[in-house]
Amino acid sequence: MNTRPVFHGSDIEKICGYYHLDKKDVTNFGANVNPLGLSDSVKQTLASRLDVLSAYPDREYTSLREVLSAYCGIPADFILPGNGSSELISLLIDARAPKHTLILGPTYSEYSRELSFSGSTQEYYHLKEEQDFAPDVDDLCSVIDKGKYDLLILCNPNNPTSSAILHDDMEKLLSFCTDRDVFVMIDETYVEFAPDIGAVAAVTFTEAFTNLCVLRGVSKFFAAPGMRLGYAVTGNKEFLRKMKEKQIPWSLNSIGAFAGELLFQDKDYINRTRELIISERGRMYEALSRQSAYKVYPPYANFLLLRILKEGKTAFDVFETCIKRKRFITNRIVKLQLL
Repeated sequence: MNTRPVFHGSDIEKICGYYHLDKKDVTNFGANVNPLGLSDSVKQTLASRLDVLSAYPDREYTSLREVLSAYCGIPADFILPGNGSSELISLLIDARAPKHTLILGPTYSEYSRELSFSGSTQEYYHLKEEQDFAPDVDDLCSVIDKGKYDLLILCNPNNPTSSAILHDDMEKLLSFCTDRDVFVMIDETYVEFAPDIGAVAAVTFTEAFTNLCVLRGVSKFFAAPGMRLGYAVTGNKEFLRKMKEKQIPWSLNSIGAFAGELLFQDKDYINRTRELIISERGRMYEALSRQSAYKVYPPYANFLLLRILKEGKTAFDVFETCIKRKRFITNRIVKLQLL
């Protein structure tokens, strides 16, 4: 049997061991992390404030929530910080205890994994290639209506298609789900990379819809996956209380909480990142669209989804060609991170 390895974007040591490469020589495009790296000013401030480790974090994370409130434009008491979006996905599913879940896909596998522990059925609403993977909200609503679901999970912009549901369609979808008592979880990991954040972001909808919880983090846009800082936003105070009740005390450590305050106030870094991504996303999209070997789908995140049109060539072939040239991309579905 010809078995091919499958790697996650964080598996750089595993990949280098398999292909006999030195990690220092490999450029990693597999994790969709901001190519600017962690903010220099944040690094300098953190290095001088390691004394925060000598004290417990504030259990309410009051200062961090105030910073996030200003950053997102929503009340501080809508926010629950956590140990990355992975913890918050688990807490949300546990607190919600869904029976029938619909997931917009293809998408991040962690949603399905966490649901498998909950007893919920899970089905996928599959984005269609003939529509460039752009969500058809009217059709999605029809499927929700017929399926009697009580939880809908979206990644917006979506990983790995880089497509997005925009503001008016999202409002229509949330209103529809409200009328049918369907709770909606939106993972906005990539929203800060969108060309127009306001056209994609759903955090402001939390003030109008109590059937909504939005998750965000610092892994991708702020290039801090090792910090394990995420936050949930919902206007449903009772649901937020249930999530918090199930959360381990001091889930986010002192360094993570303090660094979060710095990251979300670093306007220079935020602006430089957006300028870079907007410029490079357009340049790469245009360049790849001119090549006959690929079909490129319209992107809203910091990566591009490609279909290989060259007969006999697969995503794994492209992956292996790249890794042998010391460039790591994902090998299940080809995404090129912007650099």
